[in-house]
Amino acid sequence: VALIVFSPRGKLYEFSSTSMQKTINRYRMHAKSGINNNEVTEQNIQQCKFEAASMSRKIESLEASKRKLLAESLESCSVEELHEIEGKLEQSLRNIRGRKNQLLGEQIAQLKEKEQTLEKENTLLREKCKLQSQPPLADLEEADPDEQDGQHNEVETELYIGCPGRGRINCMSPS
Repeated sequence: VALIVFSPRGKLYEFSSTSMQKTINRYRMHAKSGINNNEVTEQNIQQCKFEAASMSRKIESLEASKRKLLAESLESCSVEELHEIEGKLEQSLRNIRGRKNQLLGEQIAQLKEKEQTLEKENTLLREKCKLQSQPPLADLEEADPDEQDGQHNEVETELYIGCPGRGRINCMSPS
């Protein structure tokens, strides 16, 4: 660190951590390298401009290719270019169909696993329902034997036209 002070009468005072001459020499060297840094910076700017122009051309080329693949500007295409585009589209379709088939296969496998799980669960539930719906043996012994067979002697199975409960003859006979 260096400090140069001029008094109001014009007298020079200098203060420094090391020799003032070494500090001035370091300043001069740094100032010269600053000029060189400006040259390097200018070269970097030129390189960046070149890369930007190159990227711009590449983007334009990709956009033109995209428009051709989307069939937006096919007027300028030759027959060879159209065949090339057709081949690319067919390859893309094969890739898409392959990926779609792969995903559908995975989905089918998952659904089959789910089906097996649900079938097992369904079987367990059926067995559980059978066990709950069967009356205990003591209840079967106490029940009426006719009810166990599911037959009832009091039920009329004939078809009658007329008033219910009176029978066929009573309803049709004049009173």
